[in-house]
Amino acid sequence: MKICIFCSANQQIDPDFFRMTEELGQWATREGHTIVFGGVNQGLMECVGKAAHEAGGRTIGVIPRIVEKSGRISDYVDIEMLCDNLSDRKQMMEDQSDVFVALPGGIGTIDELFTIAAAHTIGYHNKLVILYNMKGFWDSLIAMLDDLQQKGMVRGNWHDYIAVANNLEELARII
Repeated sequence: MKICIFCSANQQIDPDFFRMTEELGQWATREGHTIVFGGVNQGLMECVGKAAHEAGGRTIGVIPRIVEKSGRISDYVDIEMLCDNLSDRKQMMEDQSDVFVALPGGIGTIDELFTIAAAHTIGYHNKLVILYNMKGFWDSLIAMLDDLQQKGMVRGNWHDYIAVANNLEELARII
């Protein structure tokens, strides 16, 4: 399988997120999965790429040209796929991947996970987004989705498009 990872490119975040991300990259490699990620050499992006690559796995980096020009491409990208902008990046990631895992992240991560989930709701694909809820990181987003569901603002049940995993064992079962 190709597992797309959406995540933070920031360094100054909880160290446990790095440890858990490293475990995810190593697990994916042991299971024979390929990691698709943003290809940046910072934060959890660098961490998951490095963990998978050093464990002998394959990584695909979907990299905006602006990142390439700035020299921020990870050394742990096996296959580089350059794109013009973030919209292209999301489409290329969607096309390349079988499932999507959202690790802790910010605006970009939220944009990515909702783009994929929204496309699923209207039938563009049947691919699942999994919120890897490290240390409860996504609890407030989960509460918001529940609130939207209760108010009738979500087509169907949001759990049909977005799953939640609180640890690596749950994530592995869902995948």
